[in-house]
Parts: sequence; structure tokens; C-alpha cells
Amino acid sequence: MSRICIPDSEYQERIKKAGQLVREKGLDVMVVSSTESDYANARYFSGFWPLFERAGVAISATGEAALLVGPESAIFAKDRSKIDNIFVLKEFRESADPAYPELKADTFKDAFKSIGVTGENIKIGLGSYVECTLPIFEGLKESYPKAEITNCSDIMVTLRKIKSINELACIQEGFRIIEVATDEVIRNLKPGVTELQMVGIAQKVIYEEGAEYEGLPMYVFSEKSTSHAISRSCYRTINKGDIVQLNLSAKIDGYSPAIGLPVVMGKLEGKRRDTVQFCLEAHDWTVEQLKAGKLASDVAKDFYQLFVDNGYKDNFVYGPCHGTGMIEVEAPWMETTSDYPLEENMTFQVDTFISGDGFGVRWEKGVAITRDGCHSMTDYLKKGIIELDV
Repeated sequence: MSRICIPDSEYQERIKKAGQLVREKGLDVMVVSSTESDYANARYFSGFWPLFERAGVAISATGEAALLVGPESAIFAKDRSKIDNIFVLKEFRESADPAYPELKADTFKDAFKSIGVTGENIKIGLGSYVECTLPIFEGLKESYPKAEITNCSDIMVTLRKIKSINELACIQEGFRIIEVATDEVIRNLKPGVTELQMVGIAQKVIYEEGAEYEGLPMYVFSEKSTSHAISRSCYRTINKGDIVQLNLSAKIDGYSPAIGLPVVMGKLEGKRRDTVQFCLEAHDWTVEQLKAGKLASDVAKDFYQLFVDNGYKDNFVYGPCHGTGMIEVEAPWMETTSDYPLEENMTFQVDTFISGDGFGVRWEKGVAITRDGCHSMTDYLKKGIIELDV
């Protein structure tokens, strides 16, 4: 069976497009940097996903690229990178901060010269402003004390927000695998199991089905933990009557979709049912609003008003969507201040979360924007509220 992945030619196309945007911005070079947990920008150009250490890619205005890695990743990078031009810099070392006194490391000047960037009074753009660590920033300043260093993260948003056919295929395959994993977790849910045991079942399935990793740290929450917008599963035993929140994911060649839904250990009644049902209705409402040309802020403002009008203003946390792709949560977010229009083949997680009284619930799936609406990349949530006979 052939593996769904991004072809080598697409990496080269990305570098050329980035070079054009760097040139249009009046920069000499853009540097993106990545960590093990947020690997996306470096991997987007190189296919390389760092472990422990950091990694980066430098792209010149002429569309040439160099991969920048830490001292222990030279052979690893050579084996995995789509970029052959590789440099080892101490600035990309791991957080344990080893000195490597015997290492004769490369410098930013070495890397930049290899892609045609010379001189001292250059303009350097940081394409991964948030992920640029202090050692990386200081290394750039030391190598180029006369340089102008600016934030150009918008270049990466421009490049990554519209997905190619190959990217969409990776995301779609991820959803196929997540559906299988979700089915298996629900089959094994019963009073007495722990949250972490259920995560383990999901992990087994996604690897058996062909995922390279979890798309996000998968979680299964129960009762009070479901009120956590961000959290981790624990050893808590799941009991009869609990609301159990599933958020499962699978990574396919770097692309990381997820499905989120509640499962009830028994019958859901009263205010709890009303809250869960409203959250599902808000989720479905959001899907109906999405289409190319729609202003993101209009969707977000109306979404917030939906909470206000239905008496859930104090239960609102965020919404209604966030971009998705190589990282399960990536730019652009869809917020009341988002002044961009939706475009065809933008991908979002419709992520509808509500905090209740001692519990919470999330309905989440991925969509791709189309000219007349959006394409739901999974139909799993059409099952509605799942109540198990326990």
C-alpha cells in the first residue's frame, strides 16, 4: 500500500514561493525555527522534524534554502531532510544547554553565504517569531550586528493557509484513522477503566492504521476534567453517569487533524443535556456559516452572540474555529478581530467548546473551505450525543 505523503517536488515549490515573498517584503533572508513540539515551519520546507534540539530553515530572496540543525542532528538531518544544504549551529542545541567544547560549529554567516546572502547591513525576517529562542536571536545579532531583524510571520501564514491537493489528502487520511480509533475507544469504554487506558487504545490503533504519531497529545477526560480547555489525561477511573470527552488525532506526514466529541456513560439529562445539546447546535451552526468570501470576524461575532442570546455568555471560552494543518492548532484563528476573508482550500478545525457547571464539552472536526460552503472531512459528529448502555 502506497503511503500518502507530500512529494519532494512540493517542498521545492514551497521554497521558491517563500523566496518570492521574502523578496517582495524587501528582506534579504527569512529564518524560520521549530521545536520538537511545534515543528511545522522548518518541516514545511525541509520535511525534517527535530528531536530534543531545535531546527531552522534559512531562505534567501532568490529562493535558495539551508537547513539549520543542532550539534547532534547532523546525520539524522542528512538522512531525512528534503534540503541537502545542511549546517550545524550551536544556537539550535537542546534545552539542557550542552557546551559541546570540541565541536567546530557552523555559523549563520556560513549558512547565509551558501544561499547567496552576503554583506553586513542585511534585513533578516523571523518567520517563526514565537518559536525563535533567545540563543537563536542572539546568534543572529552576534553574526550580523548591523542587521535589521523584523517579524515576518505573516509570510508563513500566507504560505500555509491555503492547502494543496497533497496536503488535503494527508489531512483526510488522518481523519480516516481517527474515526477507526474513536470507534475502538468507544467499544472499550466501560465503568472501571481509566482515562489513560483509553488513550493507550487510541494510540495502538493510529499506529496500526499508518499514522506516524499523534496529531496532538490525545486525551480522554471524564467529569470534572472535561471542563479543562487544555489539559492532560490522568489515572482517574471512569464511572457510570460520567461525561467522557474524547479528542483523538493522527499525524500523517506532519499533518495533524483531530476529532472531539463527548460520550455519556448512561443517560444525559437536565441542564447537562441542554448544555451539551446547545454546544452541538452551535457547532453545526458554525459549519453552515463557512464559505469562501465570508469575513472571519463576522462568523466569530455571530458565534459569540449565539452564546449571549441563549444564556451561555458566562460559559464562553473561545471560538468558533482555528486553522489546522501541520499543527492541529495553527494560524489563522477565527476571532472577533480577524479581518481576513475565508478562501477556498483553507482548512479549519470547527472547535466548539463550552464550560458548564463542573464539566465541559467540545465538539470538533475539520473542514475545508469551498466556494459555496465547506467540505466536512469527517461525518463522525452526525451521530450526535452518544449515550452508552452501561
